[in-house]
Amino acid sequence: MGNRIQDLHGGNTMSNKLDQIRNKLKKMDNPEKGKGGGQLNKTIYPFWNMSNGEEVVLRFLPDGDEDNTFFWVERQLIKIPFDGIKGVDENKAVTIQVPCIEMWGETCPIHTELRQWFKSPDLEDTARTYWKKRSYLFQGFVRKDPLNESDDQLPENPIRRFIIGPQIYKIIKNSLADETELEELPTDYELGLDFKLRKEKQGQYADYSTSGWARKESSLNEEELEAIEKHGLFNLSDFLPTKPDQEHLDAIVEMWEASVNGDLYDPERWANYYKPFGVDLSAFEGNEGSQKPASSSKTEAAKSIAERVKSQSADDSLDDSDDDSSGEESTSKSGSDASAILDKIRKKNAS
Repeated sequence: MGNRIQDLHGGNTMSNKLDQIRNKLKKMDNPEKGKGGGQLNKTIYPFWNMSNGEEVVLRFLPDGDEDNTFFWVERQLIKIPFDGIKGVDENKAVTIQVPCIEMWGETCPIHTELRQWFKSPDLEDTARTYWKKRSYLFQGFVRKDPLNESDDQLPENPIRRFIIGPQIYKIIKNSLADETELEELPTDYELGLDFKLRKEKQGQYADYSTSGWARKESSLNEEELEAIEKHGLFNLSDFLPTKPDQEHLDAIVEMWEASVNGDLYDPERWANYYKPFGVDLSAFEGNEGSQKPASSSKTEAAKSIAERVKSQSADDSLDDSDDDSSGEESTSKSGSDASAILDKIRKKNAS
């Protein structure tokens, strides 16, 4: 398996793919001015449950979507807290997690207002509460598991998904952008690198800043290649939230306004759109008597304001928390590259 794979990628080497990633990261870092209660799915590996001082070794894999330049996809979620649920449990705090429309390159009326709030010291803390949280979905193998998951915790498909927060993502992004650090794409099946994710503690928070790539390249083993051949690679975009239509966006804005005002979550108004995780509100779903959210008159005005105040660099500086939310299972794509490499291994073993 010592030879580089070129014909398996439509004539492009992994080095060319790495160049594509670096070029795209540069464009992202230098945007043009003027443009603007349940359990985790078994497929999600909960590395955050490691003890302090422990390390998990991951091997990232490419996205099943060949049109994705990167081997990850980004999520942007808004967390809307309420002190309780009206008519259900009015004393138990809940949080509604909703997609931010900026994930699709559109103007978010909530963030248009929040950006103005950051200009006032009295509103800054409140603005941070509702500011979107970025997280990044990756996939790959767990090569060293400090959690020692039992058989009933392991999925049939050993290809796991990882929800990576901004701190770890910046380590990965910066290393890819640095032309002196990596010579090959870390997801290369033969010349790739493991990622050593280490958990420490800084104050009361988890700290992953000592994480990084292995120093030595390694190839996927036969068992891992067979898993890719059998199960295929996940199309990571399948695990992104559904883009809100206008009615859902209006519901999001209503919930945000109610939360800021200190109101309770009202299932009569919003259970058909978004509800707290792990709370049974089925009695309110499909209720024809539920009040539809009023169309936000601020939306169009917000679009014009956002074009003047939006700053990507300022947005990125606010991404300081990890998101450990889960996704759902989805159909996966084939692993043609793995099949080709396996054929090489089997022919070599047979000779």
